[in-house]
Amino acid sequence: MEWQLANARVRPWRIEDAESVARHADDHEVARNMRDAFPHPYTLAHAERWLANAVGVRPERFFAIEVADEAAGGIGISPLADIYRRTGEIGYWLARRHWNRGIVSAAVEAITEYAFTTLDLARVQTGILAWNTGSARVLEKCGYEREGLQKRGAWKDGQFVDLVLYAKLRPDP
Repeated sequence: MEWQLANARVRPWRIEDAESVARHADDHEVARNMRDAFPHPYTLAHAERWLANAVGVRPERFFAIEVADEAAGGIGISPLADIYRRTGEIGYWLARRHWNRGIVSAAVEAITEYAFTTLDLARVQTGILAWNTGSARVLEKCGYEREGLQKRGAWKDGQFVDLVLYAKLRPDP
């Protein structure tokens, strides 16, 4: 699966993306908005491990955001389990030099639609750190609604941070 956006492309990950991923992901301003599983510093070994797990997953759920012919970010959907099995969690990141160009908004719209149609999910959600106002703008622009606030819901960079829950529901048929 692949999507051509106005100034980027969303495509499946490739093993050969490792060097580009390591270069673009190794930025504290990117990592501080991600879960701790996204390390900082971000090394080539981290990128190789990530790609070994992401490449070939079926159905495809993890994608590169390609800008200027290189993987400069990522986006994916992780389906939840048990009674939450019709819900997926969206996650994404983009190299800082490409922020504020509408790339992530377009990628979120494409992957959300993919989650509703191809993955047959009824709900896509994510929790963002309260300080991440850029991500809040992206989600709201894409039709996600703020559903709640988990006070001190995360521990990041040595401090408690409120977590804001956003979700989008698949339109009724």
